[in-house]
Amino acid sequence: MEVHVHGPGPAAPFLRARDLFETEYDLDSPVRVRVRENPDERTWTAHPDDHVLNISRQVATSAMARELTLHEFAHMARHEESHPSHTQSIEEVLFLALSGKSVERSRVTHCYQIANHMKDIYADDITLRVGPTDKLVAFLESELATAVADQPPQGGAETAWRRDGLRLTGTADPEMTAVNAAFALALVERHDLVDSDHRLYDLAHAAADDASEVSLAGFKHRFASLGPDPEESEYRRALVDATREYAVGGGEQAAD
Repeated sequence: MEVHVHGPGPAAPFLRARDLFETEYDLDSPVRVRVRENPDERTWTAHPDDHVLNISRQVATSAMARELTLHEFAHMARHEESHPSHTQSIEEVLFLALSGKSVERSRVTHCYQIANHMKDIYADDITLRVGPTDKLVAFLESELATAVADQPPQGGAETAWRRDGLRLTGTADPEMTAVNAAFALALVERHDLVDSDHRLYDLAHAAADDASEVSLAGFKHRFASLGPDPEESEYRRALVDATREYAVGGGEQAAD
C-alpha cells in the first residue's frame, strides 16, 4: 500500500495509520496525502486517479490524526470495492424522496449529512476492525456535549457536525443534533463499544428532548440496522426512507 505525504506536516501519523490498516486491508491505488497550511482546510478525500487525502496541518499534528487517517483509508477501500454507500448519488435520492414536496433549504442540506452518516457507518465497520476505539468514543462524546450545550440563534443555524477531523462545533441545529446523536449511539452499539450507562446516552436523550420532531430511536435503528453488504436497490431504499423521514416526516415507503 503506497502512501505519499506532501506538504508542511509530519508523515508519521499517516504511515502509522497505513501500518494498522494493512493488518487486514489493502488499497490498489496509491494514496497521496496533501497537508495544507490553512487551519480551516476541511479533511476530504477525492479519487481522480489515485486516492487524494486533503488535510490541514493543524489536524495532521493533532492527537486524532492517525485515527482520522484510518477512517479516510476505510472510505477509500469502500470506494475501491464500489460499495453502494459510496456510489449512490445523493441527488438521485433527493429526487426520489422529495419530488413534489416543499422542503426548506436547510433541511435539504441536512439530508446530505444523513447520507454522510450512512457512508461513515460502512467506513467505520472497517476503521473499528483495525484501529483503537477509545479516542473515537471520547471524540463522539465531546462533540455531542458541545452540540447539546449550543443554543441556536434566532432563525436557526446549520450544524457544524461533519466528519472532517477536529472540527470546531458551531451553533447546532437541534433536529440535526438529534440525528447526529442517533448516529453516535448506532455506531457504538453496532460495535459494542460502551456500556448502557455511558454518558453518550444521557447526552443523546438531552438532544432528543430539544428536537421532539426527530425520533432518536428511529434514526438510531436506521443507522445501526444497515446490512453489511446491501444490494444497490436495498441501500437506495434505506437512504430514501431516511431522507424522507427527516425532511417531510416519513410517509409512504420508497420504491425501488
